[in-house]
Amino acid sequence: MWNRRQGRPRTLGCGVEELRRRRREREAALRKARREQQLVSKRLLRDDTPEEAEGGRVAMILGEVEIQQFLCSAQRGTEEKEREGALISLRGGLQHPETQQNFIRLEGSMRTLVGLLTSNQALLQLEAARCLHELSHSEQSAVAEACLPATSYLLTYLSGHSSDFIELCLYTLGNLIVESEAVRRQLLPQGIVPALAACIQSPHSTVLEALGYTLSQLLQAKEAPEKIIPSVLGSSLPQYMLGLLQPGPKLNPGVAVEFAWCLHYIICSQVNNALLITRGALSTLGLLLLDLARAVQRSEDAGLELLVCPVLRCLSNLLTEAAVEAVGEQMQLRDERVVASLFILLQFLLQKQPSLLHEGLWFLNNLTANSPSFCTSVLSLDLIVPLLQLLPVSNVVSVLVLTVLCNVAEKGPAYCSHLWPGPLLSSLLDTLASSDTEVVGQSLELLQLLFLYRPEAAQDFLQQSGLLALERHEKETQLQDRVRALQRTALMR
Repeated sequence: MWNRRQGRPRTLGCGVEELRRRRREREAALRKARREQQLVSKRLLRDDTPEEAEGGRVAMILGEVEIQQFLCSAQRGTEEKEREGALISLRGGLQHPETQQNFIRLEGSMRTLVGLLTSNQALLQLEAARCLHELSHSEQSAVAEACLPATSYLLTYLSGHSSDFIELCLYTLGNLIVESEAVRRQLLPQGIVPALAACIQSPHSTVLEALGYTLSQLLQAKEAPEKIIPSVLGSSLPQYMLGLLQPGPKLNPGVAVEFAWCLHYIICSQVNNALLITRGALSTLGLLLLDLARAVQRSEDAGLELLVCPVLRCLSNLLTEAAVEAVGEQMQLRDERVVASLFILLQFLLQKQPSLLHEGLWFLNNLTANSPSFCTSVLSLDLIVPLLQLLPVSNVVSVLVLTVLCNVAEKGPAYCSHLWPGPLLSSLLDTLASSDTEVVGQSLELLQLLFLYRPEAAQDFLQQSGLLALERHEKETQLQDRVRALQRTALMR
């Protein structure tokens, strides 16, 4: 996940500017690596009627003849109950991929289903929409593309009055968007962005959560940066998205998770992050971070990690866009509040979801990379020891912890005086024993900075058999130049 620059020949003289140049190159590589794997998925709504549940019937695979019979009954049946029952049976069969293939091969089947979708009888319309929803869950793009005649109607129904029906239409659209570029090409001129912008004003949380899902699938399309995200940013969607992320009693966790991921995909596209910052994205997300930390302290942590992850990613990536000196002002927060809240969340993640620790550390890295004030907050809150305690968690976590400590050390002698004397040297002797090249390499960078600004630390390092720890890496191609440079620095002090 963390693709970093490979080692290359270096001069033995490692001054502050050389170290800073290396670290800026590594920061650029890290930022590039944050274009995380997408979270494309599909969602299936199944709410069987009591009669279906009691019958315990297993949906059967339907052939073309049976599909034709059910469609005819639904279209021409004499009683509404009979017509509705035919669509319920068809819906059950459409749970099977074989039936889905048979359905799209049958001439006129989609035309008939769309006709039922536009019926003036609400129950038939609902069952036809449920059949389309089953089709939308197919993993075959041909099935999704067969649903193209229905998309304009699904969009139209987003302005309806039934929240349940709107929710169903949204999830169906979201599923179709995942599977087919042809569907996305058709939806854009049909007005999906304005339709979603109107729908986001709904008072129903179920509708908003479904809308967030649909929008997130749209934003993850490969063509999104060029063809979709500019339209989204030009609409009222960002304003309402940020409003739904405002902390407070009205915050709905499920809705907030969906729109936090939407915001993450927009930010990662780098289409116009300056616009989001001017609209208060940093302030909103910063306040939400504080609110999440307070929730952890109150032990209100049910599913909290689902929201923590996208919020941290959004903040981390926005920080690479903003002028670091103004970050505190843009967040409308004091530096210490941000850092203290982040460490509360790091402790929470350590207990609940250690695999997400790197998200918080990446944020801390971006906070401290160019900001003496945030580095001062780390020191004034006595957070060096808590950081060092995270080193054993994993190699990825170790590299990020060491990178943050390099950010602090790079600020000069006054900052390094808080790093040594202390437990840092013994921790670095442990990380130098690692077999991971990146962990060792980052340890060497930190030691080089420490020795430059605190020459006495080099003597302490030598007394603790530091040269012996370095010797084991002398023959490693990616490390040997840095090892030699550090040996020379240590012996000259």
